[in-house]
Amino acid sequence: MRLITFTHDDRTRAGMLLDDRVIDVGLLGYPAAIEDWLATPPETFTDLSAAVAMSAEPALPVNDVRLEAPIRRPSKLIAIGVNYLDHCREQGIEPPQEPLVFSKFPSTIIGPQDAITWDPALTQQVDPEIELGVIIGRRCRAVSADEALSYVFGYTVVNDVSARDLQFGDGQWTRGKSLDTFCPVGPCIVTTDELPDPQKLRLQLWVNDRLQQDGVTADMIFSVAQIIAYVSRFATLEPGDLITTGTPKGVGCFRQPPVYLTPGDAVRCRIDGIGELVNHTRVTTPTTDLLPA
Repeated sequence: MRLITFTHDDRTRAGMLLDDRVIDVGLLGYPAAIEDWLATPPETFTDLSAAVAMSAEPALPVNDVRLEAPIRRPSKLIAIGVNYLDHCREQGIEPPQEPLVFSKFPSTIIGPQDAITWDPALTQQVDPEIELGVIIGRRCRAVSADEALSYVFGYTVVNDVSARDLQFGDGQWTRGKSLDTFCPVGPCIVTTDELPDPQKLRLQLWVNDRLQQDGVTADMIFSVAQIIAYVSRFATLEPGDLITTGTPKGVGCFRQPPVYLTPGDAVRCRIDGIGELVNHTRVTTPTTDLLPA
């Protein structure tokens, strides 16, 4: 099932995405917010599909709604660094022996139709990274890798945008990874009944018409299951928590010469089986509201 958060007629609610149509699941008696779906048993998805097939409620064309970030208020936004072998090679570093964990602030999250923005007085080296996002469905602590995927609600596309001059200048990653708007998420959450194996997915990122990243999740150093098991050893994962799982080679800062985003660029992130996340870029100033309305 492909679940979205969308806004129509000034109301924001959960929906089901069917090709180019949106079903308002609240009108069918189902939870009207994604957060209320997280603990839903798998059989509910079968029931919903049947209800949609029988419903007389009109579907909305996807172009008539505003797609929001499907998960907007995680208690934790956990990220994993250098988790692809080819990304290690392009940096000339050895693969990590354990997952490299850092965090992004939840205030970085924006949706598919929001702009990635930055103050040019603060950063001149804005760099996108495509990543598979994992949404936790059930509370878990100290789980094994064998059982870890049973705690996953679904998967989404994430763009882990980074201000490289801040990231490398600080010597730690939090500030450079946590500017407002630096975590586009979407366009939907694909539940695990449709996507049971997260290690068989292709990830691609274009800046305008230039293919910049092209990789497969099979090349992860640490699998989704291993990441969940590792993180849950030291932190309780709550429903709705978002984990980003690393990026393949091709990021702008390690190209020769380096390539960074400029105002007006279109960044397109695609993961097979999930969809495309597209965001445009613009610069702003501290006096401008950085957050979407």
